[in-house]
Amino acid sequence: MTKLARISFRERIERAEGARHSALATPSYPARRVREEPDSDHRTPFQRDRDRIVHSKSFRRLKHKTQVFIAPEGDHYRTRLTHTLETSGIARNAARALGLNEDLTEAISLGHDLGHPPFGHIGEDVLDECVRARWGHGFRHNEHSLRVVDRIERLNLTEQVRDGILRHTGPEPPATLEGRIVRLVDRIAYINHDIDDAIRAGVLAFDDLPRDEIELLGATGSDRIETLVVDLLDRSEEAGDIVQGEEVGGAMLRLREFMFERVYLGKDARRETPRIERVMRALFERYAADPPPPLTAGASDEQRVVDWLAGMTDRFALRAFADLSLPQGL
Repeated sequence: MTKLARISFRERIERAEGARHSALATPSYPARRVREEPDSDHRTPFQRDRDRIVHSKSFRRLKHKTQVFIAPEGDHYRTRLTHTLETSGIARNAARALGLNEDLTEAISLGHDLGHPPFGHIGEDVLDECVRARWGHGFRHNEHSLRVVDRIERLNLTEQVRDGILRHTGPEPPATLEGRIVRLVDRIAYINHDIDDAIRAGVLAFDDLPRDEIELLGATGSDRIETLVVDLLDRSEEAGDIVQGEEVGGAMLRLREFMFERVYLGKDARRETPRIERVMRALFERYAADPPPPLTAGASDEQRVVDWLAGMTDRFALRAFADLSLPQGL
């Protein structure tokens, strides 16, 4: 049997990336971390970031955080965890096809929603309103996701992963092409799987979907994702950046607007909103008056409240509200 060449793991990875990666890809080395640490002899820096995220408590809690529907009765509705996994799979495929760094793309994908509060879009909006009213600035889950990995979980992630997590939404695009893939694929994933869940829940019928956009993108979720990813790959390869074509990208944005109007902010969501507001506002007022134990050293009262609330799963928040609202037996 021929022995493996005696070269370091890092050297082998660098040679492989030089052979198969685009010149625009982010190299795995050198690792840029706030706290320097020795390289692993069997994982790239971005693979280590991925593993640290997956093994964190914040990642495990995503399985009990709402994506769209609050405490659904079926087993097949998406959660924040399944959304994260679907985003990761699509984004990795796109990175591979473009010759970019799959490990970096995967790590950003898996960490991008760690700071999302309970109860989906509505929960984030209510927490934002509460923080804004009391402390004069808003709450954004991408900013809190960065606080989670930096301060609460103390994962010491690489600069490129941290950047991708922070900028997966908001006005500033990520610095790396891999991060820009996640930023776009996040929308591709949630728009299409939320359509699937809305139809399953009876909130939408297939015939309710905008006809022109469905004819262009595809009748099924897998067809639409395929259309959107192929367009992303074709246009990005031409542009040397992560972009969509005007026709397909416009159709996706119109479909997203439709989902906000009919599902995320539609009548069924509005029916849930008062109950979620009641839970979140009651918990916020309780903790603002008597802040919970700090999750990080030197945390301000505001950080203690936000860390506690944003970290809750849906069911933990409901239990905490019940404990606060219901009489306790002796």
